[in-house]
Amino acid sequence: MPLDTGKIRELRPQNELYYFASIGSTMVEAARLALSGAPHGAVVLADEQTAGMGRLGRSWQSQAELGIYCSILLRLPLPPSGLPIASLVLGLATAEAIQKSTQLACDLRWPNDVLINERKVAGILTHLVETCIVAGIGINVNHTSFSADLRTPATSLRIESGGNIQSREDLVVNLLESLDAFCLMLETQGPESILRAFTSASSYAVNRRVIIEENGLKGVTAGLDGNGFLLVRFDSGHVERLAAGGVRPDY
Repeated sequence: MPLDTGKIRELRPQNELYYFASIGSTMVEAARLALSGAPHGAVVLADEQTAGMGRLGRSWQSQAELGIYCSILLRLPLPPSGLPIASLVLGLATAEAIQKSTQLACDLRWPNDVLINERKVAGILTHLVETCIVAGIGINVNHTSFSADLRTPATSLRIESGGNIQSREDLVVNLLESLDAFCLMLETQGPESILRAFTSASSYAVNRRVIIEENGLKGVTAGLDGNGFLLVRFDSGHVERLAAGGVRPDY
């Protein structure tokens, strides 16, 4: 069934909501809205994306009426160098919203993956449009199967909850509420509070053996720096900040 946008608007009147039954990419539309001056918290929601965007130019599978495909405008007191902090805020909000909606525990893998049992259930992508952060969030909600050739094995909230169909509307509302809470934490307690929260919520932040996606090097994660970048201590003892790319577990 299509999203019940009336329910979402009723429960979240403070968010400007733009809905599309089908769209190429919610991020492209959100970027256009950002340039036109749309406010913090404006949301672009679609029941289907035909050109969903993933990290590093990859695509995001957006099957019609099964997932949450949205982009949200964030106007936060962060310099351009603070964009990774915004990604951490979004990861925390997404994980909390999933737990509120389903009681399923999530793990966060820097920089933008939300996992359940080491399978990807949600992804986050952030772009800066002038001074506005455009945050794309994709959540696998009621999917029942996925392609076997994905870089990271995928799952959905329906699969992880034993086949129970999940309310996408409730999840959107919880996501917007959690995002408000973590944005307030950032504004009132500073980036350090977000760094602490992410480190507590992620099994990947500290003392996790990982492989660097882009070059295949192996090391152990050593926490986040002040800007939200991941630190990795390689087997040589050298510690390096990852400014781009991602990590995979080294079993």
